[in-house]
Amino acid sequence: MSERIVVVGFGQVAARLVDELVPAVRSGLVRLLVVGQEAEAAYNRVMVAELGVGRTTAEALAMADAAALAADGVEVRLGVTVKRIDRARQQVVLSDGTTPGYDRLVFATGSRPVIPNLTGINPDPSHPVLPSGVTALRDLRDAAQLRDAVTAGKRVIVLGGGVLGLETALAAAEEGALTTVVHNGAFPLGRNIDRGGGAVLAASLRNSGITMVGNARSTAVEHNGAQGMFSALVLNDGSRVEGDLLVLSCGVRPRIELAEGCGLPAATGILVDHHLRTYHEPHMFAIGDCAEVRCADAECPECRTASGPAGLVGPGWRQAEWLAEYLILLAEGGQDAADALAPLPQEKPGVVVLKAHGINLAVAGDNSAEPWDDELLSAGVSEGMPRRQVAQWADPEHGRYVKMTTRGGALEGLVTVGMPRTAAELVMLFERGSELPADRSLLLRLDGPEQLGSSASNDDPQRTVCRCAGVSGASIEEAVLDGCSSVPEVSKATRAGTGCGGCHGDIKGIIERHFQGVAA
Repeated sequence: MSERIVVVGFGQVAARLVDELVPAVRSGLVRLLVVGQEAEAAYNRVMVAELGVGRTTAEALAMADAAALAADGVEVRLGVTVKRIDRARQQVVLSDGTTPGYDRLVFATGSRPVIPNLTGINPDPSHPVLPSGVTALRDLRDAAQLRDAVTAGKRVIVLGGGVLGLETALAAAEEGALTTVVHNGAFPLGRNIDRGGGAVLAASLRNSGITMVGNARSTAVEHNGAQGMFSALVLNDGSRVEGDLLVLSCGVRPRIELAEGCGLPAATGILVDHHLRTYHEPHMFAIGDCAEVRCADAECPECRTASGPAGLVGPGWRQAEWLAEYLILLAEGGQDAADALAPLPQEKPGVVVLKAHGINLAVAGDNSAEPWDDELLSAGVSEGMPRRQVAQWADPEHGRYVKMTTRGGALEGLVTVGMPRTAAELVMLFERGSELPADRSLLLRLDGPEQLGSSASNDDPQRTVCRCAGVSGASIEEAVLDGCSSVPEVSKATRAGTGCGGCHGDIKGIIERHFQGVAA
């Protein structure tokens, strides 16, 4: 008899899991039920800001077709929530009054936006009541609010200096909105970037037409506009930042309440082992933003430094692909066959990328050490590790900055601002664990005038262009040779560009180079 799998949540990660399981559904090996709280099937939530400024469409963001899935035999219930899970009976209690059973259940509940505790906003973090003109920019309806403001050239305030907040601010400013970023700390991206890179980034943002308000703590929102619309953000020094739309970009928290409600252990996320199984319950799994891979073995070296859910699309997709293979093996050959599958590989350190008109930023690893910080540079030497070295170059006037932190010649951390070719090369070296050239200045020359139009090593066809989906330049070139002539067509054929969207420019460049060659 086929196994019944229930997937709770229908976001980007769940969509990838469903895609991988569809062949098993068609063959009758598994029966699959997907429960989605939103009325729409899965779409690319990371690119909602692009929709909000009119650069893409809801159709282009779609990652699943409920009708097509139903034709394949997948049961999809949209606009339905899971009220609770009955572990004893292996049933889910749904808001539509039904209680379908399961043999395996997968939590793909994702995360919810952090709503700051501000006067004028309902403080309940699970069910905040946002005044008109205040949005967390998480779904298609939120995008419509941003679109209205941008179209009218209104004043948009972004609260938060993370990547998504900055990308939203840059996109809104480029499309004509008067944009302000309010953030805590001396510079944006304070959790990722060093002081020098942060200062150059802040200056670049100002040069892009964005008003930056740093070292700011918000205390309240005023909604004295027409019909109670948002009118100003109040800071702790009593000053007010006036605007027409407030975009809250203060981070996210994993949605773990459903798992906790049925007695499953959780920390920052739902605790799972290296097979993505929840603690003490082998029939249940978690993937994506809600899952924290931290096994119960206190001696596990991988889990000793685990820091919670990755919060990125790429790791979630890799979890979905691995779990689909595991679940299919369970259905085909039982537990012994599934246990023969190698555990989920440990994720490599993530790379933070910000790409916008006139701004290119990449950050990865540990960037805390400065060139003359002997204490940090010497850390680990007593245990036999090589001494850290830091190479740093800055040109604040032109918005260019590079920092390379190495140990034994290999990168431990990097920061680049305004140096796209150098950034691509350093990211490739970081991900491969390769040693840098002894003369670090060779890397800086990649963005020099003598390199314009040349074939630098960051054009290596084997380099990863889309880190979210793990797609190489060679795979994209092959898709172009097979007839793909636009970014959406390449995305459909290879999945490249369906995550954060940061590689769209690179994909477009590969397409253009191909057709230029054909024209010649």
